[in-house]
Amino acid sequence: MTTTVVTIDEQQGYWNAIREAAAALNSGGLVIFPTETVYGVAARADLPDALSRLYSLKQRPGEQPFTVHIAKKSDADDYAPDASPIARRLMRKCWPGPLTLILTTESPESTPIAERHGPDFAKIIYHNGTVGLRCPDFTAATDFLAAAEGPVVAASANLAGKPPPRSAEAALNDLDGNVDFCLDGGESRYSKASTIVRVDDQGYEILREGTLDQRMLDACAMMTILFVCTGNTCRSPMAEGLARKIFAEKIGCHPNDLGGRNIRIMSAGVAARPSGSPADHAVEVLSGRDIDISNHRTHALSQELIQSADHIFTMTESHRSTVSSMAPSAAHKTETLILGEDVSDPIGGDQDVYTACADMIEKALKVRLSAIEL
Repeated sequence: MTTTVVTIDEQQGYWNAIREAAAALNSGGLVIFPTETVYGVAARADLPDALSRLYSLKQRPGEQPFTVHIAKKSDADDYAPDASPIARRLMRKCWPGPLTLILTTESPESTPIAERHGPDFAKIIYHNGTVGLRCPDFTAATDFLAAAEGPVVAASANLAGKPPPRSAEAALNDLDGNVDFCLDGGESRYSKASTIVRVDDQGYEILREGTLDQRMLDACAMMTILFVCTGNTCRSPMAEGLARKIFAEKIGCHPNDLGGRNIRIMSAGVAARPSGSPADHAVEVLSGRDIDISNHRTHALSQELIQSADHIFTMTESHRSTVSSMAPSAAHKTETLILGEDVSDPIGGDQDVYTACADMIEKALKVRLSAIEL
């Protein structure tokens, strides 16, 4: 067999190369393709002869499924519609990217992909109720996968015992003549393979550390809510304290244990002085609700805080505009706590004013937080 090799040229012939690779795949061929980590070799999972060739090439036991490669993160719903909240946070923050997720689904035979291809198909891509999914962060890879006319599985483009290749040349050293097509996208961006993580309802476990390390994954697995006001002495710390209590009651834990449940709630001020104390009336009002914010220390709003947050709620429209101007990419996740209405600053008011402010914030939080998937 002669392996057809086509080099991707983004200036000329790009889509012709993608179409040729997809045509080879769709006709039952094996195709080497580039990702941001290592080169993979792909086959259509719904074409038995192609899949059998891939198993033979990789010398892999038939009961060990290959990783499903998807063109966009939303395609994961076809394979794991009941993915856990942690899994969805990792998808949202790490995909497209160098992360392979091993996801658990209660009924593989009832997933959308199995319903389209038949219950026996589930046995091909699931193992003990789990499926491996990868959404690469390389345009040629996702365009190639999107052009496939069925589900695609892939493995690294090397023979057993050889190192995963970072270039088409290295892949062809092993596989030339044993695959139908090679899409040459140059040397891969990263020097390591994708990180493999198993995720279930209880948490996640790194099975193979690759491009993403434990610290990065811990940050991505955490669901972070950020409240923003001006000085971070009254409105946003009250919102933070109230939100902690609401979430803790929802999942049945102590507010101090939220971090262990991968939930982080923070607050900051657009004009806050670092390490200041909360307003006395704010402490008193929340103390009456069995919430202690006396140890709160003020934080100035920063780009790092903004980028780490999954949801940002501001007390006023002006605060929302400030967040968006500091980090335009965060505009989609930033909203005023109360749509169309500002939460007025109680600074200078008496305890009744602070109580009314806390009541307003708590009422809005119960609506906002109920819509957030934990």
